[in-house]
Parts: sequence; C-alpha cells; structure tokens
Amino acid sequence: MNGNENEKQNEKQNESERGNEHQHEQAGGAAGAQAISDLLAAAARQALPVVRGIEDGQLTDRTPCAEYDVRALLNHLIHVLVNFQALATRESADFTAEPEYMAGDWRRRFGEETDALVAAWAAPGAEEGTAGAMNLPARTVGHMVLGDLTVHAWDLARATGQDFAPEPAVVEEVSPALADMAPMARAGGVFGEPVPVAAGAPEFDRVLALTGRDPHWSR
Repeated sequence: MNGNENEKQNEKQNESERGNEHQHEQAGGAAGAQAISDLLAAAARQALPVVRGIEDGQLTDRTPCAEYDVRALLNHLIHVLVNFQALATRESADFTAEPEYMAGDWRRRFGEETDALVAAWAAPGAEEGTAGAMNLPARTVGHMVLGDLTVHAWDLARATGQDFAPEPAVVEEVSPALADMAPMARAGGVFGEPVPVAAGAPEFDRVLALTGRDPHWSR
C-alpha cells in the first residue's frame, strides 16, 4: 500500500471513530435521564415502611385526601399500581371501578405490586412511544405513577403519624413533571386548587401544594 493509500485508509478510520464518538454522545444524552423504573424503585423503598407501619386500627382514620380514609386510600393506591403496570406493557387500564384489594395480607400485596410495577417499567421499550388511552408520552405516564406513589405515601404517613422523606431524585423528577400536567389534572378533578406556600418552602412542600395539599396537614 503506497503513502496516498495509507493516508486515505487513516482518514476513513478517523471518520469512523468520529462517527462512533458522535453516536456514543447521542446515546449518552438519551440515557442522561434517570430510568423511570429506578425512580419507582426509590419511591417504593420510601413507601413500603409507611404501609408496613400502618396498624389495623388506623384503617378508618382520615387522610389528607378528604374523600378517602386510610383503608380506601390504600386500596386506591394498589389499584393505581396495578393499572400502571398494564400501561407500561401497553395493555388496557380501567380506573373507573376499584376492585377490593384489602382482603388478606394487604401489606404484602402492596409490596408485591410495587415490585411488579418496577419490573414492568424496567422492561425494554417501556419508556418509548406513547401509552394509555390519551396516547401520552410513555415517560409522562411513568411520571404520573411516580407522583401518585410518592404523594400518596406522604398522605398515608401523615394520616398515621409516621415520618416520610421522599428520595431527592424522585422529588427533582416529579416536581417539573407534575407542574406540567397540573392544569389537566386540576381540570379532571385529580388535583385540588394549589395551596400557597412560603417563598423558601422545601421543594416537596411545593409539590404537595401544587396537588392541592397542605404540607402542614395534621391528624
């Protein structure tokens, strides 16, 4: 191979390497956001101790969700987990009627459903394309259940006198996501009117207030 051929071969190799570097940069940018399944796993780790700490005698206590007592809110949350497993796999979900999930060992059932939720959203392609009847971006749908799991865990903790501190990464993810979907959620009656909070309020207090909750609610 003569000098010119060597130069051409080297240039081709350099172009190929530059192309590979560009592909890696693009892949890194796409992968920069934390996976919904990892965020759900983090949220579940904080929610599980709350659910396990609920005493049977507290099931009729009121919660920050005025329409639910503790038992009804737990049943609702398990129903949410089940339906968002279906949405992750592009199956149909039905939020119109809630089956009974509180018979038997409901603490174990909650743990099983959070595990199944994380697994469903960890499956290849779960965050790609659209999901649900409204054809929303799949990651937006993931944000919905991440918000539900986190905020309802706070509801249950407050209702039963337990401490609750969400993972900072989860709060960082859901705060702008819930702000974006708040007008639609409020129009659909999912969120209440926003509650005023102090200028220096913690970010999670702002998330709670955005959904219509008083961050200082007490039993």
